[in-house]
Order: sequence, then C-alpha cells, then structure tokens
Amino acid sequence: MRIAVPVENDQLCSHFGHCQTFALFDVDKKEIIGRVDIPPPPHEPGLLPRWLGEKGVQVVIAGGIGGRARALFAERKIEVVVGAPSVSPETAVRQYVEGTLKTTANACTHEEGTTCGG
Repeated sequence: MRIAVPVENDQLCSHFGHCQTFALFDVDKKEIIGRVDIPPPPHEPGLLPRWLGEKGVQVVIAGGIGGRARALFAERKIEVVVGAPSVSPETAVRQYVEGTLKTTANACTHEEGTTCGG
C-alpha cells in the first residue's frame, strides 16, 4: 500500500494543498518499507488527486482537505483520512496502519466552493 502525507517542517501539514513536500510511504502489512519525499507540482485546482493517483497512492492522511479534493480522491478510489494531528509523517502512518490514529474535525477552514488541496 502507498500512503501520502503532506509535510511542512517535518510535520504533517494541516493545509493539504500548500505543503512543502509529500512523503510517500510504502507499507507492507503494518510495516513501513520505504519513504520518498517529493515536492508537489504548482498548485492548480483538481491536480493533486490526479497527481498522487499517478504515483500509486491509495491513502492520504491529512489534517484538513476541502470537499472538492475529497470528492476527486473518492473518484479515484483513494481513501482520505482527515483531522490527523500535526505529528511526524512516520508517526501518522504508523498509527494509521496500527489503527490507533486519533483524528479530529477537518482542519480545512475554507468555505465550500474554494479549495484546500483540490
């Protein structure tokens, strides 16, 4: 499985569409077997779901993400976990695969019709 985490200053970035990098984790069963960090393309509405899908991402862990982006990910059958805390990307992925990731409300504060990573 491949999991994407938006990262800023080596922590999970709460603003999905404006992170410094994406950490892509390859996971086998409950073990992280690889990580690669890649810079996102220039922000453009609707691009990130397609771009991450092309990278083989199956799960996105985010603090906040807009409704349009969530819908685009759903169209690609990519699971989106929102409300993740600002922890190291490894911690977020490890907790997700262990079933212990504690999430809160979606951190995206944009109003409907605007983007938070869409």
